[in-house]
Amino acid sequence: MSTQQNLIAMCKEGNPHAYTGLYNQHAKYVYNAICRYVEHTAEAEDILQETFVDAYRDIGDLNNADSFGGWVKRIAINKAINWLRKKKLMLIELEPEKAIIDEDPIDEDDFEYTMSKVSEAIEALPITYRTVFQLYAIENIPQQEIAQLLGMTHTGVRTQYFRAKNKLLETLKEGQYER
Repeated sequence: MSTQQNLIAMCKEGNPHAYTGLYNQHAKYVYNAICRYVEHTAEAEDILQETFVDAYRDIGDLNNADSFGGWVKRIAINKAINWLRKKKLMLIELEPEKAIIDEDPIDEDDFEYTMSKVSEAIEALPITYRTVFQLYAIENIPQQEIAQLLGMTHTGVRTQYFRAKNKLLETLKEGQYER
């Protein structure tokens, strides 16, 4: 049995030291996921705490101890999206009726980029583009599920992702990262 499996078993028995162990193993990873959506450090820390409180409360529902990291990260992402909604940072579809095909694709082979430049360029995207891009490209959440999470149509999500990707490539090509 792995350390994580032991910690989860002890959490299910109510051992507070096990909660601390799981938190220490996963907090940084989960916090980084939250920060992709929530820019304010204090708010991100609050969401992190709420995430682990919910995870500990519902740990009895977890069937596979090996999936704890993904499970707790998914709780965090849902909480971050809810925070965006509560703060009235509504994720709106920008011209969803326009066909995706109307956009001119950018040739990705025209330039090189580093991970830090990509991260800066993602942060510079408008909030709707950034959220859809991160959920789909980074978190690997299906577009249909993203549509449900954000209250958008599937076509709207596809359009936002396509535009985000092109804007990202354009920004990287031009080297403009400021928000």
